[in-house]
Amino acid sequence: MSRPLIAILRGVTPIEVKDIASAIIDAGIRRIEVPMNSPNALKSIEILAKTFGSVAQIGAGTVLQVETVIAVAKAGGQLIVSPNADTQVIAATKLAGLDSYPGVMTPTECFAALGAGADGLKIFPASLLGVSGLKAIRAVLPVGTQVYAVGGADHTNFAEWMAASADGFGIGSALYKPGFTAGEVGERARMMVAAFDEASA
Repeated sequence: MSRPLIAILRGVTPIEVKDIASAIIDAGIRRIEVPMNSPNALKSIEILAKTFGSVAQIGAGTVLQVETVIAVAKAGGQLIVSPNADTQVIAATKLAGLDSYPGVMTPTECFAALGAGADGLKIFPASLLGVSGLKAIRAVLPVGTQVYAVGGADHTNFAEWMAASADGFGIGSALYKPGFTAGEVGERARMMVAAFDEASA
């Protein structure tokens, strides 16, 4: 089962990334994002793509420039996530054959992102928009638009967000922070998966 959950490993290092990712994948999360402001992020993405690329979707987060998209593609990444809706970055992502999930907050940003070819939308920060805001925006989005809540969505409120029409979630600090061991991350990932499965039932 491929759950619509993206593990966000902000601050992860190449030395630890393999063990951390293995624990996450074993727990049932098959999408992993290494934000570009992590130490030597491209190296971590390359390691993950080579090791887990056949069983998980590996990508980059906090992607702000077209040049970064190209570098991530060369490293073997398959997913580009951004905190903003830069139409040039989205177009470059699709041109490179990668999945695009730009960050949006307003209907204007949503439609600009979709018009540029985004595969889905990342509501960020979700805590600022809130479930009522998502409900209002969903009313005008094209049917079938994939919406991920990121920033304030975790195991404690998956059901609430899903009731408001969220399709999936990006999970950052609730799952991984620098210093967490692979065992700790695995335990947190299992908790996230269990909560998501319960909310989905």
